[in-house]
Amino acid sequence: MGRRKVEIKRIENKSSRQVTFCKRRNGLMEKARQLSILCGSSVALVIVSATGKLYSSSSGDSMAKIISRYEVQHAGDHKALDFAEKTRNYLSHNELLEIVQWLEEAKSDDVSVDSLISLEEQFKSALSVTRAKKTKLMVELVKTLQEKMEKKNEFLETEDERAMSPENGPGNNLPETLPLLK
Repeated sequence: MGRRKVEIKRIENKSSRQVTFCKRRNGLMEKARQLSILCGSSVALVIVSATGKLYSSSSGDSMAKIISRYEVQHAGDHKALDFAEKTRNYLSHNELLEIVQWLEEAKSDDVSVDSLISLEEQFKSALSVTRAKKTKLMVELVKTLQEKMEKKNEFLETEDERAMSPENGPGNNLPETLPLLK
């Protein structure tokens, strides 16, 4: 007698769902441990139940080491994703201006609280993206100015060295006089 194929859908009976969760959670943790042993890899597993309880397991290295390695390796990806998500979720400058003009013309009774909250979130997103662009431009400007200052400092140092060299010393800059007696 073989096992029947289980249809993957939410289990409605609460006690059956809890039993299934525990069995599958333990099975998943065992598979993660086996993968670590068989392949010599570090495995971190985090499971959050429907009630919000956190279960974690790690094998190979500690959970903290694995997570810190992940963060180091994917730090740039997260920043790029956050910025892309922010830019995707906000209206353009012109669209926001049109909405504000419409709100000024419309009666305040015609506007729902939900639409005002949504508009506020749009403004926050637009402001966040604008600040990020401004910060990026400011950082680039500061780098450019620092490079210019370094070049000027190098130039001034070479000028100072030339002026202080023995060839151009204070005794050599005397005006040439006519020999009076020979």
